[in-house]
Amino acid sequence: MVVENADLLWCAAYTSANHEKRVAEQLSVRSVEHFLPLYESVRRWKDRKVRLQLPLFPGYVFVRLALRDRLRVLQVPGVARLVGFNGLPCALPDSEIEALKTGLASGVRAEPHPYLTVGRRVRVKAGPLEGLQGIVVRRKNRWRLVILLDLIHRAAAVEVEAADLEPI
Repeated sequence: MVVENADLLWCAAYTSANHEKRVAEQLSVRSVEHFLPLYESVRRWKDRKVRLQLPLFPGYVFVRLALRDRLRVLQVPGVARLVGFNGLPCALPDSEIEALKTGLASGVRAEPHPYLTVGRRVRVKAGPLEGLQGIVVRRKNRWRLVILLDLIHRAAAVEVEAADLEPI
C-alpha cells in the first residue's frame, strides 16, 4: 500500500504525564513517523549536577499520519488522545514542525515558556515586582503588565520580561 505524502498530516498526541519518551519509543517500534522536541536542562542534586533531556512541550508528541491510521497512535500505551475538535484531530502546519525540527537540529537553544496571551491574568514570579498580579497587554512589541488597584479603581502599566510572568 502506497501512502501519498499529501495524505499525511502532523497532529499533536496528548500523552500521560511524563510518558512522552516512552510514547516516542513505541511509535518508533510501530513505524509511525513522530517528532519529540527535547531541550537540555541541568538539574542540581545534593551531590552532583545532572544533564537531562526533557520534552520542550510537556505532555505532547507530534505524529505524522493519515487520518485513517489514527487508531495506530491511539493504541500506543501512554497516548490519551489526539488534539482536535469534534472527535477529529486538528492538523498542525507542516512548515511549523519543519522549522522547529530544523532549528533544534542546528543547535538553537529552546526551553518551555508559559503561553501568554493579551488580556490574561498573570503573576510576576521574579524581579522587584514578584508576587504582583495583573493583566498582560502588548504595546510596541513589548510586554506590559497592567496592575489593577480595585479599591481606588485605578491602574498602572509597567514593562516586564515575559519570562518573569506566569499564568494564574
